Amino acid sequence: MIHCHALQWGPARQPLTPPLDLHLPTGSFTAVTGANGVGKTSLLKVFAGLQKPLAGRVCVAPGRVGYLVQQQAIDRQFPISLGELVAAGFWGQRLGRFAKAERLNAALAAWQLEGLAKLPLQAMSGGQLQRALLARMSLTDAPLLLLDEPEANLDEAGQQLLWGQLQRWQGEGRTLLMVCHDLAAVQRLARRQLALSRQCAELREVA
Repeated sequence: MIHCHALQWGPARQPLTPPLDLHLPTGSFTAVTGANGVGKTSLLKVFAGLQKPLAGRVCVAPGRVGYLVQQQAIDRQFPISLGELVAAGFWGQRLGRFAKAERLNAALAAWQLEGLAKLPLQAMSGGQLQRALLARMSLTDAPLLLLDEPEANLDEAGQQLLWGQLQRWQGEGRTLLMVCHDLAAVQRLARRQLALSRQCAELREVA
């Protein structure tokens, strides 16, 4: 699903880690870990095609890519409702109006967002926005999902919903790449850890 050789990335021609060689097979679940500033988010952007690498080669299998961004990347003043935000997960899918409405309502219910479809973006709490972003992701049919700290701003109930969704994606054979600070939190699901630092960029098996 993802293959790269001698990949380097970062701002202003300053690589953040040593060159990365990586092969992630289809259906794998990899946790991306490392301190702040080592380029975890930037690496996801490279895989999503939103940022060019500084050097090396990267190949992502053809098909749509689902990308869950951090909340600070969201313009909270953008005039969009919670329902419209979640419905953006249908991008690229050929579905009828009634099928979309049915699936949208199911996604809102699954993430405990019933009755909030008309809530404006600027009025959402951090937890509501994170659930809406995850609900949007749950509607995508992309085979590759890039998740940047999906557990952020979630309470305990929201985190349980997240773990359940991650398991469903695994069961569907999706390829998951998830940035997290706490490896123990995803250790029961992820089988690989991509550890990033200024000194290394290494793929490890999770015990």
